[in-house]
Amino acid sequence: MPVVRKNILADATARDDYLAGVLALKQERTAFTTDRLGVPGPSAPVFTYDQFVIWHCWTMMTPIPPGGSPRKRNAAHRGPVFLPWHRVMLGLLETRIQQILGKPDFALPYWDWSADGDLGSPKDATVFTAAYLGGDGDPVSTGAFAHRPDDPAAFAVRIESDLDGMPVQSDPPRGLRRSFATDWPTLPTGDEVKSTLAYQPAAPAAHPTDRYDTPGFDSSSRGFRNLLEGWIPRDPVRPVHMHNQVHVWIGGDMAPGTSPNDPVFFLHHCNVDRIWEGWMNRYGRFYAPDMTFPAATYRGERIGDPIVSPLGPSATPGSVLDISSVYSYDALP
Repeated sequence: MPVVRKNILADATARDDYLAGVLALKQERTAFTTDRLGVPGPSAPVFTYDQFVIWHCWTMMTPIPPGGSPRKRNAAHRGPVFLPWHRVMLGLLETRIQQILGKPDFALPYWDWSADGDLGSPKDATVFTAAYLGGDGDPVSTGAFAHRPDDPAAFAVRIESDLDGMPVQSDPPRGLRRSFATDWPTLPTGDEVKSTLAYQPAAPAAHPTDRYDTPGFDSSSRGFRNLLEGWIPRDPVRPVHMHNQVHVWIGGDMAPGTSPNDPVFFLHHCNVDRIWEGWMNRYGRFYAPDMTFPAATYRGERIGDPIVSPLGPSATPGSVLDISSVYSYDALP
């Protein structure tokens, strides 16, 4: 039976289960070691939550096409696979929390950051109070993920990005970092979500998939995906929008490729997924590119290409367009 993902501010049980699940996965050892997952340094155990951190980081360093620059387009960002790739990641974390808590009805909660954007982007927003994710700081000192160096069960960052964006071991493990509104002063607003959802292709006779994304399927292409990811509109005065803007506003560990280190990452992306689901509910379950596009340029982004994960079986963008048998949202934008 499908689970229902709810606003974390409206469901105390979902909040408490999420906090407990993250802490439990931070203590659950996997069969992997850091050297097996390509993280340099002495071999160390990899814990389940940190697998997601490593996976996300390496995916950001995987260029599309091969031989290109991952900073231009990579296997999870700056292209059409951005939304389905993160949908797969969210689903795998949700399953892991269900398993470790023994609660098959657990559903990931979401943080509706546009509601806080409408309130002026307060640094003391409810989601960042001690009862939720804790607040700002280097290290974060409040809430379930506060830094407590003498407590082996406390939340700690074990994997971080080096200056080249590669995953490395934190030596020693350290506290979580956030720096609200340092690099950008505001969160996206409800009006910006509505504007993104209302996107229309310029050409009246455009193919329906042009609503989603358009050639060359990168950070400059027109379409809903790129508006939601936050690379357009191009504006030197305001270079960040939507999804990207949230990462930059939070800062700290939400900034580099190891951004899943901050548990707010999954609440943020759950809201991004909710907005995508709202868009598909309005316009149809469209995706582009299809399999007629050349593999040499677009392999990994086409509708039938596998989304490979070290945490579970592969999916494809096409296989996750309709998730109604797995989960729904309490409300769509």
